[in-house]
Amino acid sequence: MQGVYSVEDVRAAEQALMAVLPPGALMQRAAHALSVHCGQLLGRVYGSRVALLVGAGNNGGDALFAGARLAARGARVTALLLDGKRAHAEGLLALDAAGGRIAGADARLLDGADLVVDGIVGIGGRGGLRGAAIELAEAAADRPTVAVDIASGVDADTGWAGDAAIRADVTVTFGALKPGVVVGAGAELAGQLRLVDIGLGPYLPAARTHLLEAADVRAILPQPEGRDDKYTRGVVGVAAGSEQYAGAGVMATGAAVHGGAGMVRYIGFAPDAIRTRHPEVVVHPDAKPHDVRVQAWVVGPGLGTDDTAMALLSDVLRTDVPAVVDADAITLVARSPGLLRGRTAPTVLTPHDREFARIAGQPGADRIGATRRAARDLGASVLLKGNATVIADPDGTAYVNPTGTPWLSTAGTGDVLSGLIGSLLATGLSAPLAAAVGAYVHGVAGQRAAADGPPTAIDVLNQVRGAIRAIETA
Repeated sequence: MQGVYSVEDVRAAEQALMAVLPPGALMQRAAHALSVHCGQLLGRVYGSRVALLVGAGNNGGDALFAGARLAARGARVTALLLDGKRAHAEGLLALDAAGGRIAGADARLLDGADLVVDGIVGIGGRGGLRGAAIELAEAAADRPTVAVDIASGVDADTGWAGDAAIRADVTVTFGALKPGVVVGAGAELAGQLRLVDIGLGPYLPAARTHLLEAADVRAILPQPEGRDDKYTRGVVGVAAGSEQYAGAGVMATGAAVHGGAGMVRYIGFAPDAIRTRHPEVVVHPDAKPHDVRVQAWVVGPGLGTDDTAMALLSDVLRTDVPAVVDADAITLVARSPGLLRGRTAPTVLTPHDREFARIAGQPGADRIGATRRAARDLGASVLLKGNATVIADPDGTAYVNPTGTPWLSTAGTGDVLSGLIGSLLATGLSAPLAAAVGAYVHGVAGQRAAADGPPTAIDVLNQVRGAIRAIETA
């Protein structure tokens, strides 16, 4: 897993590293790496036209020194200075010595550029772009663009972006991932993310936030052994679906079937639909949760919000096994927060933004921080759905899922996610890891389903097994 670090942590690590390096060496490491990635994006450096958008401070210095390297390789490099008095002096000298051109912040100079290098604002930027920077961002919108460390206009600690921000094709980020390149609008504006090692590792603290990678998921996904049977692999119970929303029960149960547990049991209000679509599932139409032996529960999708649904949810949460609480069950928890109080078994809540607002207030710009606070206050693992899903545990550990597609924002796909997480919980994974791995697999299934056009929830469900297989063999 890749650690994700706050600006404060990165700044402290930079200061510690610079104390043992010759002056300017850290910036030269960053500039060299930036120039290499720019060259890769250009393909042919000699004769290409490169425009540097240069703000004050070290971010602009990185761009200037990288531009000097490109100019030395034959590129025609022009630096557009937003504040000539505060531009990095040594960087300006290096670019001039390499034959680069220095100009003001004239957006017309971006015409014909083969590559734009965004060095307007770095990880210390706050409050969005202003003045001439907005014009440059707008002019760069139709040009291949590389962002230096983070796209300008994005808050590095949260991923918040102002109305005007750079949309990069590639972001070359130095030393460590920051929240602003992996969550919120910042993740969308970053384009392809390329992390460059500049030596910060020994000076960074233990990460509290982690970005999942395929290798991590591959190592965590449960694998049956020769001595296993259907019970030792885990039994998951699903309490979902109703006469009106039988499909939600079908989706959640189907994902539980494919998620890795050895057996799926169903109680709820759509038994006929479950029997028809999933004959391998054991249906208990009249049973109470405490009478059904399982290692984890999934409760909520399509359950309804009436008194009967409330009673079933209450019964599930009174059991001593882990539970995934989703959809209608979140609405019921918002109505009766005491349902979670005193629960000793792990609980995973899987809200989208509007559901999150009901149980924990608006998530706001800082999605990692909001999810972490909700997990602590509710005493449960919380999975906040979004373009980059965030998972947090009450102990403060957080995970960010990088997989998925906007096409997953369609009815029923969340039911697939909850069933998948429940199945992983039943195999013995901890609540936050089951949620994080489930989100990763679900995202890959969504990407595969979207390859042939706009997918339905059934399409995503049908790709779960293929997604697991693709991750295991990657």
